[in-house]
Amino acid sequence: MGDSDRTLPQGRTNWRRFGMAAGVVTAMTVGVLALISNGALAATFLVSGQQFKVSADTLDATGFVNYGWIDQHAGNSPEPVAIAAMKRAELTNLCQSVLTTLPVVGDISLKLTAGKDTPVVATNMFVDMSQMDGNATFTNMEIGRDASTLDKGPPGSKGLQSLFSQQADVVHIEDLRQVAWATSAGTFKLSGLHMEIKRGKDECF
Repeated sequence: MGDSDRTLPQGRTNWRRFGMAAGVVTAMTVGVLALISNGALAATFLVSGQQFKVSADTLDATGFVNYGWIDQHAGNSPEPVAIAAMKRAELTNLCQSVLTTLPVVGDISLKLTAGKDTPVVATNMFVDMSQMDGNATFTNMEIGRDASTLDKGPPGSKGLQSLFSQQADVVHIEDLRQVAWATSAGTFKLSGLHMEIKRGKDECF
């Protein structure tokens, strides 16, 4: 019987097995990120019960709709959100960050950046947000439309009957800043993708 097969005392760690498991997880994560960055997989960014921040120098989208909704996350109380949905969107200098505070360790920041040289491209994108700031220009804007009758956005982008909504053929936003609960897209091509995790606060804004 080799050393690696012996039973370890309770509370000890088999570092060889731990290293193998960590290697498999890392390889899978890198593979999934590569597929998302190439647009081969649908992408969903959802942080369990946590909001995250999104920023971009510019956002240019076609088929834009905006309506109110209620989100339920990780067993928490329902949260009112504003859904922003776009058939196609291009974002330059995209940043997404989430800040988590852990016992003993303290603040941990996870940040994803992309689209510095070549814009990030998303199709059929939905953002569940609680806040948005920026300088926006809308083309062929309709404000106060019944949310159940929206027809310019991606498939499924309609709200409840008689609720307020708005839509536009085209939207251009500069200095975008969002606080969101979730982002999903049919495809999400992230050019120049970089992701890092570090101790302390390192958010997009």
